[in-house]
Amino acid sequence: MKEILLPDIGDFKDVEVIEIAVAVGDQINVDDTLITLESDKATMDIPSPATGTVREVKVRVGDKISQGVPILVLEETGTAIQGNHPEDTVTGGKKNDSPVRVADRNNRQSAPASDRPAPVAPGGAQIVGASRSEKAHAGPSVRRLARELGVDLGLVTGSGPKGRILKEDVKAFTKSMLSGNRLGPGAAIPFPVVPPVDFSKFGRTELKPLSRIKRLGGQALHRSWITVPHVTQFDEADITDLEEFRKSKLETARTEGVKLTLVSFLVKAAVVALQKFPDFNSSLTSDGENLVIKKYFHIGVAVNTRDGLIVPVIRDVDKKGLFEIASEISELSDKARNGKIAPADIQGGCFTISSLGGIGGTGFTPIINTPEVAILGVSRSTIRPVYQERELIPRLILPFALSYDHRVIDGVAAARFARFLVMILSDIRHILL
Repeated sequence: MKEILLPDIGDFKDVEVIEIAVAVGDQINVDDTLITLESDKATMDIPSPATGTVREVKVRVGDKISQGVPILVLEETGTAIQGNHPEDTVTGGKKNDSPVRVADRNNRQSAPASDRPAPVAPGGAQIVGASRSEKAHAGPSVRRLARELGVDLGLVTGSGPKGRILKEDVKAFTKSMLSGNRLGPGAAIPFPVVPPVDFSKFGRTELKPLSRIKRLGGQALHRSWITVPHVTQFDEADITDLEEFRKSKLETARTEGVKLTLVSFLVKAAVVALQKFPDFNSSLTSDGENLVIKKYFHIGVAVNTRDGLIVPVIRDVDKKGLFEIASEISELSDKARNGKIAPADIQGGCFTISSLGGIGGTGFTPIINTPEVAILGVSRSTIRPVYQERELIPRLILPFALSYDHRVIDGVAAARFARFLVMILSDIRHILL
């Protein structure tokens, strides 16, 4: 067992711990980041002087420590541990020669970011935006700030030693984008500053922090709303026959342990429509010059949880039957509501469905889940009299809204997609064609 002490950090004393990069049980190598310190002049990553397994962490976020203070207890091993490099994930494998990696905030010259290759994509894959965040030269606290602000670190120039990206660089980049976010040659959007308001002057108030999901989700939705030209096409489908068929299969579904809901049919119908209109199953490249047409069909289904909205993704829907789709929707929804959803479960979607049918309402305009180019919003179905064969017949009508990216899809294509969806939902036998 070896007690790791805070090494000599120069003239800095009582420096605040702003992030702990390891936990008990973690296996670490020499030079992996243990903690990050922040003074009024510098941010410092403290690397490990040895290889081993963390047995005890002796500091907490917010502690103020100086040279010689115990950081953690390490059970040393003699060889490097493969595949457990927290700092490699953080900095792309770049190490600073100094035992303490310091980013001086004062009197520093802006240095160009080091040349870093983009992550290698799987064979045949196409990356929309080709993010370089994974290989960016930045510490854990900087990466966390970038995630919260929705910043791609691959676009940020680092001003620290060896091109390391600092918090100030991320904040400066964000400020620059908000003051003039360039979406194309010569195009810029000025964002007005929202002045703070002291609401307590008008009466009693309570400050309620947003959940992390709502904060991050809100940032993504805001980014989509201000960067994508949204248009919404409204339509409605007669699902009387579909609902009759669904009810006829409920007993069989219960025997299979499956909850067969309308959403399962919507997911399957959406895939048939996406196959007919491939531009809806696409994403724009970051430069806006090309369209990536996806040959796979992964459908996101919005799930409401106590912490906010989560969109699990049902993969390869074109290869699955209704019962299998229904089972996956139920399983992923439970995982989302119980806080057990994995990152892989919410990635790679092609098209999203958001249903408020269980609550009510006559319509709404869903925000596109970028980098997707369209989203389907479904409201509550109602029995309405429909004039057929010279008489009024009660039919079950489902209202829906299709929001789409007008850079990729025009109004005619959206109307045709919606009408095709109406045809499928009105006669579910079209799914078999």
